[in-house]
Amino acid sequence: MKKMRPPASAAWDRPHGLSLALSFPRSPRRPGLLACLSLAGLLLLPIPAQPAEPRFEVSFAAPAHDGPLTGRIFVAMAKAESPDPVQQIGSYTGKTPFFGVDVDQLAPGRAAIVDGRALGYPANSLKDIPAGDYYVQALVNVYTQFHRADGHTIWAHMDQWEGQHFTRSPGNLYSAVQKVHLDPAAGYDVKLELTKALPPVEVPPDTAWVKRVKIQSPLLTKFWGHPMYIGATVLLPKGYNEHPAEHYPVIYIQGHFGLNAPFGFSDGTGAGAGRAGGRAGSAEFSQAWMSDIFPRMFAVTFQHPTPYFDDSYAVNSANNGPCGDALLQELVPYLEEHFRMIRAPYARVLTGGSTGGWESLALEVLHPDFFGGTWTMYPDPIDFRRYQLVDIYSDDNAFVAPGYEYMVPERPMMRTPEGQVVQTMRQMSQLEEVMGSHGRSAQQFEAWEAVYGPVGEDGYPRPLFDKRTGKIDRSVANYMREHGYDLAAYMKANWAKLGSGWKGKLHLYVGDMDNYYLNLAVYLLEDYLKTTDSDATFEYGRPKKGHGWQPMTNAELVKMMADQIRSNAPSH
Repeated sequence: MKKMRPPASAAWDRPHGLSLALSFPRSPRRPGLLACLSLAGLLLLPIPAQPAEPRFEVSFAAPAHDGPLTGRIFVAMAKAESPDPVQQIGSYTGKTPFFGVDVDQLAPGRAAIVDGRALGYPANSLKDIPAGDYYVQALVNVYTQFHRADGHTIWAHMDQWEGQHFTRSPGNLYSAVQKVHLDPAAGYDVKLELTKALPPVEVPPDTAWVKRVKIQSPLLTKFWGHPMYIGATVLLPKGYNEHPAEHYPVIYIQGHFGLNAPFGFSDGTGAGAGRAGGRAGSAEFSQAWMSDIFPRMFAVTFQHPTPYFDDSYAVNSANNGPCGDALLQELVPYLEEHFRMIRAPYARVLTGGSTGGWESLALEVLHPDFFGGTWTMYPDPIDFRRYQLVDIYSDDNAFVAPGYEYMVPERPMMRTPEGQVVQTMRQMSQLEEVMGSHGRSAQQFEAWEAVYGPVGEDGYPRPLFDKRTGKIDRSVANYMREHGYDLAAYMKANWAKLGSGWKGKLHLYVGDMDNYYLNLAVYLLEDYLKTTDSDATFEYGRPKKGHGWQPMTNAELVKMMADQIRSNAPSH
């Protein structure tokens, strides 16, 4: 359709500036007077006031903390009063919006500002929060300065034996809850004062069955320039105290930080389980473990949080330091010295799921002469061509699927076993950006980057992909493969030299609809191992088996391990 041009006398066809105000007809007696009065009237009109910006001011008084604060401040706004708003944040579903900003040497009485420039989750900005009544609260995750042995000085959260959960980390400060009305269009300025500190962690007491160990690691202390600790929870075999000459095999169970007893064991007194509950069926397992007809073994879980995550992944890394060496050269020897454990590879076996699944496979693959087999459940990516759904070596972007020009699909990160997408890669990355800058979110993607990736120029982990755009840094991807963290690639490169040490030791289990798409990397490893004489076993839960699936009970698992230990034990 042809665009109509207005008549030449129309106002919008005239020069810009004051000519519009001076275009009225002039009085014959007072030329230009009307125009001048009109201009003066325009200048005297009141200028509409700009609405106030939504913002929070977060401060603390000297009694709450000794000296200035460096860390990350969070402000949470919840519709539900209970639990406290800061205890509702951080979930994938994003039901409770929250925002985070870094503070550097914040002095007592000075306010940190959380305003429209602060990134939030799931809302991007305070301006996106719908008007309404909210319960609001602030919390600061306190950072420690580390002067590392690699020459870098960084600030990060020193774990207080809570497993990098900032909402329950001792010494972190939080404010009282306020009920306020928030209206981004009208603006607001809410003042929150950090007045309370989270209490110390209560370590469950030892029992007749469960013993806990915590030691300072010389290796990690030297690397971090700060006292660093590792530990273990040990479940004793039945009859341990009654048979002082007996030595027993050990199951090393890998997984996230926790003070719970291995396999969720409880002796019925309520003292064994610790903070977290065990897996389903823990009561049946406990009865089996205490029975007279069950294999006599130790079960051990490790505690090895880092400043970047609740778990080191049990390997050495540029960012976390010599964590693998600390576990195998310091912690295991300590345990074998203080408990009657058989000090032989055939008597050390591994299991774990998810994070612990990757660890259990990595410990066996990287140390075939130290361990006698792994029963690996739904492991984190073990072939980085399927880093969940991303191929980090050939894809350009982690957020979107390759090969599309128009309707470019977002990459999912999490699904239900029925296939419903719960969260995308982009959304998870935004959550991590809010929870911590410079790789300090203590969340999954950045945990992997701290373990597998190189150190950046600023001393923090160099990201595999940009958390705002999804752009993949191919040099980081190649570093991960070249340094042996892609376990499938490592096995392919070293099969001729190490393959005999892996034979018959690898048992992997995963559901066909793992919530995090972790089954895809397992398929690739199976495809390769079928071309070898590994005698590896794979089992897939079908149909619609999600994350956490395993085909046997823990009691059945222990019996399988005991059978393999007996078959590999030297004859006397």
